[in-house]
Amino acid sequence: MSTSQLSVYFFLQAGLIIVACRLVGKLAQRLGQPQVVGEMIAGVMLGPSLLGAVLPEAQAVLFPKATLDMLYVGGQVGVGMYMFLVGTEFQAAHIRSRYRSAMAVSWAGIAVPFVLAFALAPWLQRVPGLFADNARFLEVALFLGAAIAITAFPMLARIIQERGLAGTPLGTLALTAGAMDDAAAWCILAIVLASFGGSWEQAWLAIGGGIAYLAFMLLAGRRLLAPLGAQVPAEGPLPTPVFAWVMATFFLCAWAMDAIGIHAVFGGFILGVCLPRGALTERLRERLQGMVVVVLLPLFFTYSGLKTQLSVLLDPAILMPAIVILLASFGGKAIACWAAARLSGESPRDAKAIGALMNARGLMELIIINIGLQAGLIKPGLFTILVIMAILTTLVATPLFNRIMRDRPAPALPATDGPPA
Repeated sequence: MSTSQLSVYFFLQAGLIIVACRLVGKLAQRLGQPQVVGEMIAGVMLGPSLLGAVLPEAQAVLFPKATLDMLYVGGQVGVGMYMFLVGTEFQAAHIRSRYRSAMAVSWAGIAVPFVLAFALAPWLQRVPGLFADNARFLEVALFLGAAIAITAFPMLARIIQERGLAGTPLGTLALTAGAMDDAAAWCILAIVLASFGGSWEQAWLAIGGGIAYLAFMLLAGRRLLAPLGAQVPAEGPLPTPVFAWVMATFFLCAWAMDAIGIHAVFGGFILGVCLPRGALTERLRERLQGMVVVVLLPLFFTYSGLKTQLSVLLDPAILMPAIVILLASFGGKAIACWAAARLSGESPRDAKAIGALMNARGLMELIIINIGLQAGLIKPGLFTILVIMAILTTLVATPLFNRIMRDRPAPALPATDGPPA
């Protein structure tokens, strides 16, 4: 397929993807769900699980295999910028204010999923279609543990903000625990990818390089980036030179993390965390949010959907592991976080609310499993199972949280999408 043909396909695909994601996303909002839930489902609908099953010839014409690399690159840019925007909203003060209780909830939400993963790994490793044939037991257990332990931190923050709980004990505890939980899961994922990717020299490069990048950004990066914030006026648009420098820095940070064997999203998120707060981050979100959330992120959802094959669940050998993984994902995370919150002195209602929020996976799960699939660590069977898990846990989170907090009026979900879900 020629370059001109690829560009023609890309424009057509992008238009269809945006329309599908907006329509299904709006339907999801009418049902009380965040826009992102509908977009995740739309991505699956455009893949072989629905469009490919109903109109296989049309699906093959619209999304030929030769064009998937374009969607992958566009989706990776989108998810990297998305995590960059999430980083610009991250508040370190949340961690300091409820450190002890959040530590208990976070560690419980990590420990129990990993215990379950290590218990299930010997069996799941032998099931065809889940993990790579050359994947070692420790890599299987750690990846599965990270996939079960991850939390949809941006969605958690969005729900808390919409319910007016930001700054409250419950909101602060949930945000802090979610941030710590995801940080640990991402670190473990980086180790797994480095180990699976090759020799221990490459693994040490990834681990050491990741630690060095984090230390540099936190210790020196903040000071180096501070002058950019000083150049942004309190009112008015973001100066073009400042925007250019930020974008160049973003792509270099993403490249650095990819080059050492981790992933671009790490570079984007840490850069966002280290940018000076105030007018700079506000203007960046205003300029980037629409393009990232409306255009680029749906490419990522669709690429994930094109790799999802619900038909694999018809195989009894895959169906039983799917049920077990779903049960472990729901029970292990929600119950562990609820119990830790209660033992930390939280009220029964607040403990249940924390369990519901921490159990949502959302986009964070899709990022992890796409990384695993691209690295060759997992196969389409497990990818499909974990896509379903991400959608189901995200679907349940908002109505369950609203039910638990029903004594407080819940505002309607806004029509805008922002980082956020």
